[in-house]
Amino acid sequence: MDGIHASRAMDRLAGLGEGRPREGNRLLRALPTEEYERLAPSMETVPLPFKFTLYEAGAPIVHVYFPQAGMISMISEMKDGAAVEVGTVGNEGMAGLPIFLGAETMPTRAFTQIPGEATRISAAIFALAADEMPSLQRVMRRYTQALLNQIAQSAACNRMHTIEERCARWLLMSHDRTGSDYIALTQEFLAEMLGVRRAGVTVAAGKLQKAGLIAYRRGTVSVLDREGLQAASCECYRIVREEYDRLIPPGTPS
Repeated sequence: MDGIHASRAMDRLAGLGEGRPREGNRLLRALPTEEYERLAPSMETVPLPFKFTLYEAGAPIVHVYFPQAGMISMISEMKDGAAVEVGTVGNEGMAGLPIFLGAETMPTRAFTQIPGEATRISAAIFALAADEMPSLQRVMRRYTQALLNQIAQSAACNRMHTIEERCARWLLMSHDRTGSDYIALTQEFLAEMLGVRRAGVTVAAGKLQKAGLIAYRRGTVSVLDREGLQAASCECYRIVREEYDRLIPPGTPS
């Protein structure tokens, strides 16, 4: 959709969203009613199946996604096929941030890591809305800062902390996004996300399980002791979560 058609679409959307329920996404909940209702008719709720690819590296971004449940991973892939997770998005954020920043592509691949559902909006309509809606601009600027903080902290964590601490941090972040004590996860997948060998993850997960913090069976991790898992994690989990809460406080709609 080009800018002219997107502008006309936004004009048609104004005033048509009255009475729509608030979504489970923190960014959408942070919008004042007027701006949310203007965006509402352009929203659609879509499933996020396991390993569903939202964006390929370098490909045009057609939609932006505001997860209501589940988790999206952004991974950087090397020429030799190796890949590592560089960022995650749950119901605190949005996938497709380059659209807000004036770009049309991203250098990483984004896919669903934990299945759920999301609110989807056309990239063209969202870009126009971000230009016209001051509260949306403010919320998205703060989210951009929070995501940059997460990426920077993850880079430091990957360099400085043990696999066990990083594994605990990743499980806590996933637990926050699932709304359940059960996380569908294989050790191979977790090893890829952490950028380590499976053997290292096997040892780390074994220690967490022996301590009674988690239980692992048939591709599912059960969180048994969240407080203990937080104690086993490095400080990076707390830092990232506190920054999200500071920049985009959870709470009721405006």
